[in-house]
Formats: sequence, structure tokens, C-alpha cells
Amino acid sequence: MTENAQQQPASNPELPTQYAPAEVEGKLYERWVERGYFAADPKSEKPPYTIVIPPPNVTGSLHLGHAFEHTLIDALTRRKRMQGYETLWQPGMDHAGIATQNVVERELAKEGKSRHDLGREAFVERVWQWKAESGGQISGQMRRLGDGVDWSRERFTMDEGLSQAVQTIFKKLYDDELIYRAERIINWCPRCLTAISDIEVEYQDDEGELVSIRYGEGDASIVVATTRAETMLGDTAVAVHPEDERYAHLVGTEIELPLTGRRIPVVADTHVDPEFGTGAVKVTPAHDPNDFEIGQRHGLPNLAIMDEHAVITVHGPFQGLDRLEARSAIVGALRAEGRIVAEKRPYTHSVGHCSRCKTTIEPRLSMQWWVKVGPLAQAAGDAVRDGRVTIHPKEMESRYFGWVDNLHDWCISRQLWWGHRIPVWYGPNGEVVCVGPDEQPPTGEGWTQDTDVLDTWFSSGLWPFSTLGWPEQTESLEKFYPNSVMVTGYDILFFWVARMMMFGLYAMDGTPPFHTIALHGMVRDQFGKKMSKSFGNAVNPLDWMDTYGSDAVRFTLARGANPGVDVPIGEDWVQASRNFANKIWNATRFALMNGATVEGELPPTDQLSAADRWILSRLNATVAEVDAYYEDYQFSKLSDALYHFAWDEVFDWYVELSKTTYFAGGEQARVSGRVLGEVLDVTLRLLHPIVPFVTETLWTTLTGKESVVIADWPGDSGFRDEAAEREIELVQRVVTEVRRFRSDQGLQPGQKVPARLTLDGTALAPHEAAIRQLLRLQPEGEGFSATATLPVAGATVALDLSGTIDVGAERKRLAKDLAAAEKEKAQAQAKLGNEAFLAKAPDNVVDKIRTRLAKAEEDIARITAQLNSLPQA
Repeated sequence: MTENAQQQPASNPELPTQYAPAEVEGKLYERWVERGYFAADPKSEKPPYTIVIPPPNVTGSLHLGHAFEHTLIDALTRRKRMQGYETLWQPGMDHAGIATQNVVERELAKEGKSRHDLGREAFVERVWQWKAESGGQISGQMRRLGDGVDWSRERFTMDEGLSQAVQTIFKKLYDDELIYRAERIINWCPRCLTAISDIEVEYQDDEGELVSIRYGEGDASIVVATTRAETMLGDTAVAVHPEDERYAHLVGTEIELPLTGRRIPVVADTHVDPEFGTGAVKVTPAHDPNDFEIGQRHGLPNLAIMDEHAVITVHGPFQGLDRLEARSAIVGALRAEGRIVAEKRPYTHSVGHCSRCKTTIEPRLSMQWWVKVGPLAQAAGDAVRDGRVTIHPKEMESRYFGWVDNLHDWCISRQLWWGHRIPVWYGPNGEVVCVGPDEQPPTGEGWTQDTDVLDTWFSSGLWPFSTLGWPEQTESLEKFYPNSVMVTGYDILFFWVARMMMFGLYAMDGTPPFHTIALHGMVRDQFGKKMSKSFGNAVNPLDWMDTYGSDAVRFTLARGANPGVDVPIGEDWVQASRNFANKIWNATRFALMNGATVEGELPPTDQLSAADRWILSRLNATVAEVDAYYEDYQFSKLSDALYHFAWDEVFDWYVELSKTTYFAGGEQARVSGRVLGEVLDVTLRLLHPIVPFVTETLWTTLTGKESVVIADWPGDSGFRDEAAEREIELVQRVVTEVRRFRSDQGLQPGQKVPARLTLDGTALAPHEAAIRQLLRLQPEGEGFSATATLPVAGATVALDLSGTIDVGAERKRLAKDLAAAEKEKAQAQAKLGNEAFLAKAPDNVVDKIRTRLAKAEEDIARITAQLNSLPQA
């Protein structure tokens, strides 16, 4: 729909005296959805612009991180829609295997049941039932925020189409020998009873103990240190560095492993750091990833000593004990035998915990399914190196390469019931058959399907193309793949982004899943601290939306969004953004009441005042500036540019400069009203992607058109008037300087003061009425006495302050301030004149002192001028 086709009958330009977000936001959003503004048509001839939502967990609710990310994506897509692109913001949710299974298991526990009481099929049915009844509350919250997604395309990583995509790519990878099954060390959660990915492991400093244990006797003894004494039951060697002469005589021999009666070899391996500790390490291949690698190199046996619940399964005295109970018991037994050489308690060290249940994870040797990532990771790295994909900000590239260039094979199997079940069947005679989506699984006695499901990241890694219908060659896939940009947090660059890159390039014949990866930081509190319920600083964005409106929350988040940098946010900032929305509302309401209009063509330049030409010049410069920032994903800078243009230049300067014209009436008032209408029209369109609700209400009222959502994005007409900009800058200098002087004298902003303005011969002469209006300056009148004279911008402003201030007291105050400024100047000059200081001081320290000197000199000049302007006491 073209903008011309949107013309509606002119609406009543009156607006309520106050903006009430709660009364308009919900209604506006539903109207947008009903009218299909966010629907993407694959048959459209418009150029495509595609972004997929990073799929939130079906168990989740909208937190500030979501609100932040969604605000940025919505701003991008709303702008592109206005620019004439066929825009798709693809919504959907992730099935979140472990998180969802845990939620439903907790519900069952309330009934005194476990999933095993139901059985697999009934349990999965129960999860689907939970999803239908309770899951996905985040969708409603996205509507509250104003997310312009195409709801008709909403997908779920377990729906039929995406399940087909998962099975298709698994089969393809399996046939290409890029998926295999092997016994390796994995992260194991004894509470969730499944392998978990690296991203699901949270590391924190825990207090434990470091125990040094003597293995062997006499000259044939070695001391090793460990924080996990219970794992010694599974030791199958001690390792030392090949060049460590202290242990050269022991390499190739065997020593006794305490408590067990077993003898284990001493092996030489370059993995060992001879400078760390005793230079010897215990090797437990079944319970440590590094030890596993050592074991593989030396052909050591893998001795598992714990079951899936982390309960000891070997060596009678400790069998049946939980790992932590066993740790204490084993240290006690070793102490009794005189084997403990040293104990350090407490010993703080980094320990991995399950991100879902906070249980300490256990490295465990397990038979799992793996993706051979070597060739896939190579392709993912090459796509960035050759420029097919751009990472923004660029400094994040090194982190990306550091990950994909050193990626280990990926464990993709999970010991859960909720998720995409691995499409592999095992036969009675050891047969292994991988089944594709259009193939029938083998039948007959003895055939069983693998019980594991796939890692959630496996299905979400397909998201940019599975949501478009792949593996079918759909119209949507042809139109909207690859995505234009992936907007996501730097914290999942390695996990989700890397997997999408690998799978996209692999499945789509070398075409990457997106052109640009735009990385943002994490939302933190106003003090820069990570938000967490445990810290007591977590914020529900819905609470802020209820109090201040969705636009205020969005603007605050966008204004803090520097690429790749964390975002501090506090309630005071949201309140300030609410004030900005109110300012837009009140200023537009004033403009509409005073003749602002978009009807008719803009008057020719020769009919425009200097203020008119200035604001139009600044308007076009702002359009160009905002466009440049959008293309560079500089949301903070574009928000700041819009804030200062709207509040400072349009509302505080142009509207105020034009008030005398409006009130005077006549042709010039009509001209300024048309200019103000133009400025408001463009400004509201520029603001719309960030603050959609208030701008929709105001723009439709101003223009009488259907919706700003489908309006044209403003273009830079190229109009610039440097002469007008210089002229109005002079007015601003005069007004700003006199306002500062008035404030310094303690005058109230609205207090009127008699004044004589000498503006002849300057560009300020045509603006005397506006200057007087802005500064509350009365005509001089009879008995006028110039008690203060301010020369500024080539003009002179003489004020009669008699009766308004205590001149003597004011001179004393200013003299005190002058003395302080001169002292500051002298101290800064002394430091900058000290060659020894300059030679040693860091550059930033020297720069600060130079800044202090400049500020002191500026203060001295200002205070001296004020003193000179005062009458003698």
C-alpha cells in the first residue's frame, strides 16, 4: 500500500491533555495485527528483509534481556518496512528440552509421581498438554512490548515441519559420516540425569579442599594433589612430564594406588606441567576430559566408579556413598594410613554447575552421539573470513575465530524424554539403521529406537531455514533466505550462532544463514551488576511497562545499546524516557492547537523565516545521521540523536522561536505552521521504530492517514542552509548566555526583567521579539538603569537588575568562585609545567589535567564577565 493510498478523512486534531499508554497500546497493537501490517508475502516483488527471533524457551517469560533484544530487532524491521522492503520478523519458541522436562517433572512430583510412573509416551503427552495450557506466555508479553512479528508464521522447534527438518539433516550428516556414536567424556548432571552442553554449564567459585596424596612407597612414591579425592578409586595411572628428571626413574614402572590394592603405571605425557604443584598428576580417564585424552594416548583402561546419580559403585567400603560423602570418607581413610601429605581448606576453585538445577556437574565417560565439526567449523570460519558474513562489531571477530577454529566435536545426545528423538534403530544382531523423514523404520522382533533425544541447540541451529519450510523448497525459503541480519547476544556467539552458521552452510549449499551478525551485550543494573533473582536486582519489564508505558522501556533500552557492550539500566532512566514520551505528546498537542499542518506543499524557500530554514536544514541532517547509525547498528547514538533533535531543537528551540509568529497570525503564521507540521511528520516517522505507540497516535492525528507503521521512511532531501544554521546558532548563544547569567543571579526562569537589546548590524536583529520572549525580557521603559551589560555574539544585552538582586552579596559570591577557579588554574598549570611529572604520568591523566585547565580558564572568563556586568556596590 502506498502512502497516498493511506489518506483518510481528516481527523479531529485535538488530543487528550495527557498521554495514557495503558489506554492506547493494547488497542493499537491488535489493530496492527488485524490489518496485517506485519505479515510477509513471499510473492511480493519488494526486496526481502528477514530476521528470525532468537527463540525464547517455551517455559520462559519476558525478561529485560528479551525486551532489550526484541526492541532492537523491532526497530530494524519497522524501519525496513517503512523503507519499502518485504519485511519478515519470524517468531517462534524453543522446546527447551531440559528446562521443560524439569518443569513438568516438578508438576508430577506435586502429585507424588515421577515420569517413570507414566512411561515415556504418556509423559511426552503430558508435556504437550502443559505447553498447550501454560507454555508460551511470552507471546502475550511480546505483544505488550509491540513486537512486529508475523504471527501467522509462528513456529515451535517440536512442530511437525521442524521435526522433519531435524530428521532430514540428521540423516544427511549421518550418511556423510559427520555424525557418529562413541564413548567420550561429557558434562553429566546427576540431578537431570543427562549429558548437557557447554553452554548449560555455569562456572562459579566454590569452597572445597585441595588434598595432596602420596602414592607408592619410599623412592618409588609420588605425591599428587586433587580437589576430587573420591575419583582416585578410578585412577589408572600417574602422569609426569617426559623431561622432568625428578621422576625419570619411575616412568614405565608401577606404583601402588592406596586403598585399592591395585598397581598403576607411571606414564610420561607432555600435557603435564612440570612447574605446577608436584609436577605429577593422577589420571582418571573415565572421570576427567584431560585424563581421558592421556588415557587414549597411553592405552589406559577406563574405570568408571560412579553411576548416573554420582553414587560410588566400586570398592566395598565406599560403595553406595554419594560422591561428596565418599570424598570425606576417602580422605579420612587416607589420613588413617598416613597418605595425606598436605590439606588446604578452604580451597576456592572454579566448579561447573548445571544451569537448570545448579547441581555440580560430573565429567563422565558415556556412549553418546557426536557431530564431527571439523569441516563444518572450517566452512563457518571461512564465511566470515571471505566477507560473506560480517560480524558487528568487528572486534568480536577474533572471539568468533577463536571458537570455530578450535571447536571440539559436539555431543548432541541427551538422556531425556522431551525432545527430538534420535532417528536411529538398533537390530537384534547389532544392526544400526538411521531413518530419514520419508523412510519407514525397521520392524520386527528385537528392533528398538535409540532412547536419547537431541540437544536443543541441534534444532535451534536450523532455525533460519527450518522456519521457512526447509527441507521443502518453499516460496518463503526462496524469498527470505538467507536472513538479512542475526541480532543476538555476544554470550551465545559460540553456541547458537556458530551452530546456525555450520548447519546453514551445510544444508543450503554453501549459502550462509545471514549476511550480518549484530551482537549486543547483556542488560545489567544501573551499577553494572548482572541482574539475578539471587542478587535481588532482577526486574520484570512488565512492571515498568505498566508504570511508564512500553515506549519508555523500549527507548531506555535502545538508548543504552552500544554494539557488543553491556547495557546498564535503572528505573530512573525509564522514568526519564517516559518524560520524553510526554514531551513529544505535549509539544505535538501544542503544535496542532496552533496551526501545525501537513496539508499542501511546503512554501518556497524565499517565504521561509531563518528559523524555518534552520529547522528544515537540521531535520535533513538528522535524517542522514539516523540512517547512518542504523546501518552501523548504533542504536544508542541514533536514539540520542533523535532525543536531542526532538526535545532540544524542535520543541525547545523551534517551537519557542516560532511562538511569536503563531500568536501574531497572518501569512507567516501559516508558513511556520506548515513547516512545523512537516518537521513533526518526519520526526514522528523517525522515532516510530523505537517508540511505536505514542508516535502512531500522534502521527495519525497529525496527518489523518491510516498508520505510521506503513508510512514511508523519511528521505534526506539534501536541503541544507548553513547561513540559517549560523544565524540561529547566534540566537542560541545569546539566549543561552543570558539564561546562564540570570541563573547565576538567582533569578527565576519566569521572572521578567527590563532589558535593552542592541542588535543592529548583526544577524540577530530580526529575532529581537523571539529573544525577548525566550528570555522573559521586558521593554526598557522609563527609569531604565542598565545595571548589568552582557556583550555576546556581537550584540549587547543590557539588564536592569535593580531591586532584583543584592549586588554586594552577589559580588562576594562571584569573587569567591573566581578565586577558586584561579587556584584550580594555577594547580593545573604547575603540573603541566613539571617535566618530570609529564614524563611519568599516563596520557589519560595528563589529558584530564589539560581538561581541568581549560575548564578553569572558561570559568574565569565567565565569572569575570559577570563581575564586570554588575553595578558597583
